[in-house]
Amino acid sequence: MRPLHPTSAPAPVHMRLRPLAAALVALAAALLVGLTALAAPALAKHSVHVHAARNATLGKRIVVTARGRTLYTLSAEVHDRFICTGACLADWHPLKVPTGGKVEGVAHLGVITRPDGSRQATYRGRPLYTFDMDRRAGDVNGEGFRDVGTWHAAVAPRAGAHH
Repeated sequence: MRPLHPTSAPAPVHMRLRPLAAALVALAAALLVGLTALAAPALAKHSVHVHAARNATLGKRIVVTARGRTLYTLSAEVHDRFICTGACLADWHPLKVPTGGKVEGVAHLGVITRPDGSRQATYRGRPLYTFDMDRRAGDVNGEGFRDVGTWHAAVAPRAGAHH
């Protein structure tokens, strides 16, 4: 290695900082990739799960929340038309789906955007709700209830039925 000539000047600052800048860019990219990988499972945790359960009172298999609460549809809510808004929502609670999440568990599930911008689970194209007067798993106090339409428990296909 040759010694530097005593009159040679050190490299300019911008030349000495290039390796440091390159290392910082590489570190930032690695962090971004790592955070993205961590976010994917977190979004999956925000999925809403429902399942079919036999209801003794109705004598049918119905769609229920993960905790067994009956899910209802409103007869008047078809073709992306929302009837249950405002005061109706005090008794009938939309089954909400977080942004980036999905609803899963039985066939024919989907997600629709409500007028307020929130996302709601659907079954066979109809928005799903729980009823405030159902206090525990298996309650079907909202079945046949009439206010802004007629409410019915979402009936699931028979076990083993083809979709």
